[in-house]
Amino acid sequence: MSPTALNPVPGHHDSFVLPSTNDNGHANGVEAKVHASARRTPEGGLIKVESDSTVYGEDGIKAKFTDRGAEVVKGADGKLTVKKTEKSFEFFTKSKVGRVGLMLVGLGGNNGTTVLATNLANKHGISWRTKDGVQQPNYIGSVVRASTVRLGTDPETGKDVFVPISDMLPMVHPNDFVIGGWDISGLSMDKAMLRAKVLEWDLQRQLIPLMESVKPLPSIYYPDFIAANQADRADNLIPGEDKKAHLDHIRADIRKFKADNDLDSVVVLWTANTERYADIIPGVNDTADNLLKAVESSHDEVAPSTIFAIASILEGVPFINGSPQNTFVPGCIELAERHKAFIGGDDFKSGQTKVKSVLAEFLVNAGIKPLSISSYNHLGNNDGKNLSSHKQFRSKEISKSSVVDDMVAANNVLYKTAAELTAESGEVNKKGEHPDHIVVIKHVPAVGDSKRAIDEYYSELLMGGRNVMNIFNECEDSLLATPLIFDLAILAELLTRVTYRENAQGDFQPLYSVLSLLSYMLKAPLVKPGTDVVNSLNRQRNALEQFLKACLGLEHSGDLLLNTRVW
Repeated sequence: MSPTALNPVPGHHDSFVLPSTNDNGHANGVEAKVHASARRTPEGGLIKVESDSTVYGEDGIKAKFTDRGAEVVKGADGKLTVKKTEKSFEFFTKSKVGRVGLMLVGLGGNNGTTVLATNLANKHGISWRTKDGVQQPNYIGSVVRASTVRLGTDPETGKDVFVPISDMLPMVHPNDFVIGGWDISGLSMDKAMLRAKVLEWDLQRQLIPLMESVKPLPSIYYPDFIAANQADRADNLIPGEDKKAHLDHIRADIRKFKADNDLDSVVVLWTANTERYADIIPGVNDTADNLLKAVESSHDEVAPSTIFAIASILEGVPFINGSPQNTFVPGCIELAERHKAFIGGDDFKSGQTKVKSVLAEFLVNAGIKPLSISSYNHLGNNDGKNLSSHKQFRSKEISKSSVVDDMVAANNVLYKTAAELTAESGEVNKKGEHPDHIVVIKHVPAVGDSKRAIDEYYSELLMGGRNVMNIFNECEDSLLATPLIFDLAILAELLTRVTYRENAQGDFQPLYSVLSLLSYMLKAPLVKPGTDVVNSLNRQRNALEQFLKACLGLEHSGDLLLNTRVW
């Protein structure tokens, strides 16, 4: 059940409509002010593009966009020929957001309880006292809600104009999510919040009445996929071992949640335990049909997260994987393609890995050659406990270790290619030169949700010199992950309302099933099969910004600032 279903708030407001009732509340005799990250977009939208290529209609925004690129061909002499390319697109973004449900797998975990608590605190305007004074609820840490995009320049002052990402297009306001989901632990959400020990007590105290009647739906538990130390939490399970019955049960849960709460759309997101990697077996999970047969036969290599993904695909709702396991086996991706359903993943990129993607790119782009990157983490929450098992740690190690691959591969001045290494050694090398990269994660219960990350970057400098950079990062794990969950859900819902066509021909169609535009929030981005993964945080952010602008018919990036370079 969801708190909204239990205690409805009159009316529903998307981010382009002013609320009819005051969102503010009072706590401890102090009026809660609405933080800038929780403000609503003015009625009718903040932005209107005046252009022949952008048309605003009753149902949405239609925009023409030209995608300009370049094809590069290497000749026999090693020289490069560059040919400019252009492709015309039309995008249509439906403006009606409607009522949106967010179903979390792992609702009773640290992330799940923090998501619900944050939603309720902002929705009800609950402020709380800390040793530093009164704290107001907010969505700090959310890219969508708390960061801005350069829209253009003010013609009078010449100054840049920035707007929140949430104001670019009609998006669901996080206060308006109807939240529910599943968990293998049956604790009510108030007790689960107390167990998590993430939020300040004065806030928890005020949220208990809003959360005590909310209990997660029973979930799927296959002991082989998560650490044995999770068994003591597994008391809220869908019975039996029939995986097809489990699939049908989850599908029914999604339909019931949608109907009971009068929802227009639902997003399902996995924020439960990290699973071990599933073996990719021909005839089992390599194609959509084989995967469905494997579910029918309850094959051992069908993971719980894949069951949830299949259920979401068959119900036509987006599914996002926030953990590092290979939920999206080839058959699952093919199934999503078949149904034109939306999927995204993998693994929330919240702390150490996000910093690593920035720092590694900085070093390589500065012409400095990282020789080794050594990463150490310890944390005390249940995620750390589950990762203390080797199979589950291996999933995390894989997702963390790949984060610098594309940045290294982009610089063949510093790093030799696979062909060059093969020519030098006479042995076949499938991968080019790469920094040594190790990842260590330890469970230390005493530190709770506060994760410590230590990184050493050992690099080569001019004339054989060496450089060492050490970073110590302490962060509240769930307070970084929770804003990403809101971002992923907001953007996934938005992308379901965006359709396109090429060269103004044919009918508008949905975007491709794999939502790679969500990469900024994810450690190991899932991309269209056969295309390269982009881990560069800067490129991921730019891609998201440029896509949102494209949906408004805006083509300029603005970084050239040509008017400042010429007379």
